Amino acid sequence: MSIWIIFGFFMVLSYIISQRLESKFKKYSKIPMNYGMTGKDVAEKMLKDNDIYDVQVVSTSGTLSDHYNPANKTINLSHDVYYGNSVAAAAVAAHETGHAVQHATAYSWLQMRSSLVPIVSFASRWVQWVLLAGVLLVNVFPGLLLLGIFLFAITTLFSIITLPVEVNASRRALVWLNTHNITSPNTHGYAEDALRWAAYTYFISALTSLATLVYYILVYLSHSGNDD
Repeated sequence: MSIWIIFGFFMVLSYIISQRLESKFKKYSKIPMNYGMTGKDVAEKMLKDNDIYDVQVVSTSGTLSDHYNPANKTINLSHDVYYGNSVAAAAVAAHETGHAVQHATAYSWLQMRSSLVPIVSFASRWVQWVLLAGVLLVNVFPGLLLLGIFLFAITTLFSIITLPVEVNASRRALVWLNTHNITSPNTHGYAEDALRWAAYTYFISALTSLATLVYYILVYLSHSGNDD
């Protein structure tokens, strides 16, 4: 029962942070940037200021679907960010460009995360079914649950490694926005606040994944103890 209380707590906390993040971005999307710069302009200028000329800034569908793709070196910005002239658009665009800067400078945490992508992709595809079968057959074939735990541990490790990658990208973005006078003293705090709440979502995701991993480990250990 206690594990479900923990899961419920994380679900509620994740929902609250998600709603708060959405509220923040709606608020900061109404605050215009200096010089009429759009998210696209911000990303392209940040790339140029970091001497990066082989990354393309493109528009993508969806809301808050912004991401950097290291495979084809594209900064993918959602419509509202790509065309938007707001503090929120500038913060998101600079954050995603921060990932491009990480890639260009061989940032170690990003390299580590990228190296895990193939195995995480495989693990994510099968972990749900292996864990389900492992729990149902734990008394007959406990090794199956152990395999599921191993696969889930890989996805948990990926979530944890993602944290410093995202925090560092935001830090790079905020420093650049400030030192290049893209944000003003009046608007920089808003950009910082928006990225802080975005980081909270990754933190909660990692904690939830870790708590789930511990739960499955305890299930395995409890049945292993009974076998003895």
